[in-house]
Amino acid sequence: MDEEREIMEMDVIFVGGGISCLSGALHLSNLIKRHNESVEQTGEGKKLDEVMIGVLEKGAYIGAHAISGAVMDPAPLKELVPDFLEKEAPLEGEVTKEDVCLLTKNMKITIPGFLMAMYSPMKNHGNYVISLSRFTEWLGRLVEEAGVDVFPGFAGTEILYEGNRVIGVRTGDKGLDSKGDKGSNFEPGIDLQAKVTVFGEGSRGSLTKTLIEKFGLDKDRNPQGYVIGVKEVWEVPEGRIEPGDVIHTMGYPHDSKTYGGGFIYGMRKNQVAVGLLTGLEYEDPCKDPHREFQKLKNHPFLVELLKGGKLIQYGAKTAPVGGYFAIPELVVDGGMIIGDAGGLFVSNKIKGVHSAMKSGMLAAETILEALLKEDVSANQLASYKKAVFSSQIGKDLYKARNYHQGFQKGLWMGLIKMGFQYLLGGRILKSRLTAEPDHTHLKSVLEYYGKPDPTSVEKGDMKYDGERTFDKDTDVYYSGTTHEEQQPPHLKIGDFSICYTTCLEEYQNPCVRFCPANVYEMQTDEETGDPKLMINFSNCLHCKTCDVKDPFGNIRWVPPEGEGGPKYSTL
Repeated sequence: MDEEREIMEMDVIFVGGGISCLSGALHLSNLIKRHNESVEQTGEGKKLDEVMIGVLEKGAYIGAHAISGAVMDPAPLKELVPDFLEKEAPLEGEVTKEDVCLLTKNMKITIPGFLMAMYSPMKNHGNYVISLSRFTEWLGRLVEEAGVDVFPGFAGTEILYEGNRVIGVRTGDKGLDSKGDKGSNFEPGIDLQAKVTVFGEGSRGSLTKTLIEKFGLDKDRNPQGYVIGVKEVWEVPEGRIEPGDVIHTMGYPHDSKTYGGGFIYGMRKNQVAVGLLTGLEYEDPCKDPHREFQKLKNHPFLVELLKGGKLIQYGAKTAPVGGYFAIPELVVDGGMIIGDAGGLFVSNKIKGVHSAMKSGMLAAETILEALLKEDVSANQLASYKKAVFSSQIGKDLYKARNYHQGFQKGLWMGLIKMGFQYLLGGRILKSRLTAEPDHTHLKSVLEYYGKPDPTSVEKGDMKYDGERTFDKDTDVYYSGTTHEEQQPPHLKIGDFSICYTTCLEEYQNPCVRFCPANVYEMQTDEETGDPKLMINFSNCLHCKTCDVKDPFGNIRWVPPEGEGGPKYSTL
């Protein structure tokens, strides 16, 4: 028998406390206020009184799960909060100096400025380096000051429907033990019902994923592709790097087959953000993105940068880079998808913050019209989709429509295709390049290494010194990640037998490597000698890599009990 649940009725629910939802909620609140003032002054139209707007966030506080590079194009911010400087937006520095470098194992080759000037997507002058967690926290305060109800610590775990219309979300139960039984402190989740539900959960959103599957919103689209970003923030000696300095790298430690690259962003207070992006369509079953990042820090350039410094914080997150042809249908009856949840990440610019912000704002403008017309059907909400694709972010996405697919034959071919795309406005041979899901690219150990015995695969000689390079458990400590231990694991394994047979034999259990938080460990049972998969879910950074990259699609990420996960403050 279902638990009796509290029902909270609202007008609009934004699912996710990130940039897209906060921007949408703030813009909607401002639009409603301006609309009502206009009605009062002119006597024309009808007022929208007491519109209840809510933001649902699974993290312990707004900004707790916010992580990105990040260099932000400020255009949407100037529109949303024109006096953002007076309101002391936490900007780390305006970009006035930037470089793109090719790294070999021991050398750094800076790409000449005139060549980069020809490729406008990589121009960052006038943009801002930000800490996304700090920036999100600041934006969250503005949202609350605008009268929006913000609910941190509550994870959306189920979409509520009335027929085929979305009518809200259910929050997760609290107080379940590790077996899923009710504890003495059990609290059933709440049903948040709304006229419009906006899904802005970020990359690989768990509810968005079910919404897309239910209505086939990705029909005739390319499958979404992802990168995993592993990042640390360091405090370094004064004068080592200036706030707003931007350096992007390609090449080492990745081989020429692997998509991705590094970033180094100067921040305030002698801090620097250092990270590595790894495309999750990689083929090597033994690749470990966290390990590759540690190797990057052993490059002489990084050694000199970080010398005498100390690690402040660590985190990891996926980002959707499938591009224009991987964007799903963005509206259903009563529902909308915004930001990274909709794949609105501009991969050739390595930017998603501004597009997340703008998509939330465009959604708000559509919602205002829908509320005034008392029509929240997909037909009415479709104006949001049109607005997205006619906006600058839509134009940028279209220009880069084949960008990521062009790198699936390796770095050098990708760079050649990138040049042709830039000259031909996104075309290359044909208007649309197709793609396959990331996990299908992974090769077996035998295919990749030519050796049938997994134990014979060379793992390299990477050693963690605890000063500049760190193992996964140490890095996770610096993420502030915690979870209530007595709860059902939120990483769902469909069939454990696959882990001990086919996956072990063919791929040597790649989950133990692609996870940047040491969540998955394959141990040996002391009594039987059989392999045993340990799931350290309390380490989970909520990056969703396992949900993307498992070669059998055997791992499903769902939200843990509210407040669980990382506690970012500088990422």
